[in-house]
Amino acid sequence: MQPSINILSKEVLSNNWYTLYKLTYEYKKKDGTWQLQSREAYDRGNGAVILLYNPANGNVILTRQFRMPTFINGNSTGMLIEACAGLLDENSPEECIRREAEEETGFRVRDVRKVFDAYMSPGSVTEILHFFVAEYTPNMQTSTGGGLEHEQEEIEVLEIPIATALQMIESGEIKDGKTIMLLQYVKLHNLV
Repeated sequence: MQPSINILSKEVLSNNWYTLYKLTYEYKKKDGTWQLQSREAYDRGNGAVILLYNPANGNVILTRQFRMPTFINGNSTGMLIEACAGLLDENSPEECIRREAEEETGFRVRDVRKVFDAYMSPGSVTEILHFFVAEYTPNMQTSTGGGLEHEQEEIEVLEIPIATALQMIESGEIKDGKTIMLLQYVKLHNLV
């Protein structure tokens, strides 16, 4: 089914950190009638995420950092365990994720493999997230990672067994959707 849409107006509600739009449009329903609708959409650009895994020891690299939206939605510390991720800005997904991996985790990965793309919150956010995996070894570590000070990042790098990470999903210690998806991907494809 290909819907018919007539956008009537697009208003910028906020352009502070990213852009929040209010769109008013006509939507043609299956029965042929038109319905007036209005939605808000948050445009923050597209991003990429990667899970680093080590088949030799069965470990994965994750990060922990403060995330304000989780704090205001009941996460008492605001700290979230995640796979390394970042916005594309002007880069390709592959360029972005190589840069982010080194900045956040301290590992310079060679061969990144794209596994899929996904909309993470399509009811309100425009972002498409490009998902990657890559093997890592200790000799790929170029720094301690931790993110960039000028981007106000303070990231803790975690190296943990995949079995522990999967248990952390069940216990609720890992609640980030993109991270859960990549951990399950790595497990389902027997990468570790």
